[in-house]
Amino acid sequence: SGRLKAKAWISCKIPGKPTIYGTLKCESVGPDGIPDITSSEEFSVLEVTKKSLHISCPAENVSSRFLSPYTGFSRVHQKSVTCLDVSCGGGLGVSTSTDGSMKIWQTNNGETRRVLEGHIYDVNCCMFFPSGMVVLSGGMDAQVKIWSVEDASCPVTFRGHKAGILDLAVVDRGRNVVSCSRDGTARLWDCGKSACLAVVADCGAAINGISIGVADNAIDLGKPETTPSDREVGTEGKLLLLAREDKKLEAVSLQSRQSVFTFDGADAFNCCTFLSSVNVLGGSQDGNIYQLDVRNTKVPVQTVSKSGAPVLSLAPFREGFIASQGDGTCFILQQDLDHIVELTDPDCDPVYKVALSDKLAYTCCRDGIIRKYQLADL
Repeated sequence: SGRLKAKAWISCKIPGKPTIYGTLKCESVGPDGIPDITSSEEFSVLEVTKKSLHISCPAENVSSRFLSPYTGFSRVHQKSVTCLDVSCGGGLGVSTSTDGSMKIWQTNNGETRRVLEGHIYDVNCCMFFPSGMVVLSGGMDAQVKIWSVEDASCPVTFRGHKAGILDLAVVDRGRNVVSCSRDGTARLWDCGKSACLAVVADCGAAINGISIGVADNAIDLGKPETTPSDREVGTEGKLLLLAREDKKLEAVSLQSRQSVFTFDGADAFNCCTFLSSVNVLGGSQDGNIYQLDVRNTKVPVQTVSKSGAPVLSLAPFREGFIASQGDGTCFILQQDLDHIVELTDPDCDPVYKVALSDKLAYTCCRDGIIRKYQLADL
């Protein structure tokens, strides 16, 4: 930026093969604002725009598109931003920080709209309900809270967990929610009566992440031992995925509370998500992303490992997924694309979470910046 002549190192790592190193050089910037970039012979520059750079490594027949942020918000929080989400309409964001705050802000300019105060210690996770008018949060104080976006009031608090809340999920339209905790349990809550309907899972090890999805018809979900309460809405036919600290990725039938499968990984699982009714992903501490077919989980459909850094968040994206890691890597892998898209800018600082809204991606990072990327032209 500003400098006309600039140089960058580039490397291509393929597991099990020697790394290929090279350089990129920017000689000048054209009148249209697009830099003129050349590479050393090991690499080839395929396309350059104001915000992206597409480079291939012909020897390995792979290519990556590097995408820089459209904009960044550094004034929402004073310190690391640990979680974020964007409302269904895309107009509002909610985020939590190690500065102890949770805020609702405008996605167009990063201006704070509401400050949500009430958790006793750090807030670990936050998300919007499908309506976009209500926020769900979980904290180190073992409490789960529901907030009004309109006036920042907190009409509902769920108490029952014995340790910090690590992740949250909304069931269907939001009459019920699920939380998971360091105490090893996942709980189902009734929002209307602020009551715990059930302990859905109790696994004796911290549950780091959860995700709810619709189960494929081929999967036996079991029958509930007792008739579900009429306060339980939308749990039928759903699977709850659990990313566990004890190196297991488990799926539990949300209504019957019965385990459907348990997959053993090589390290702790940090996060998980559904790609479809049959395909799920689990991201682990050693950098592995396992894709499993829920109908047969003995062998992964594929295992993706980009770097050895912990996988911190996963979300479905078009015909693939987006993942963020502890070394600042954030990338998109799509089945129909022959290249990886890398969201650049964080320098070795963990990217804790990615939120997608229409053609935009938002990331939050230890460096305190919320970044916004334009995905329209991918």
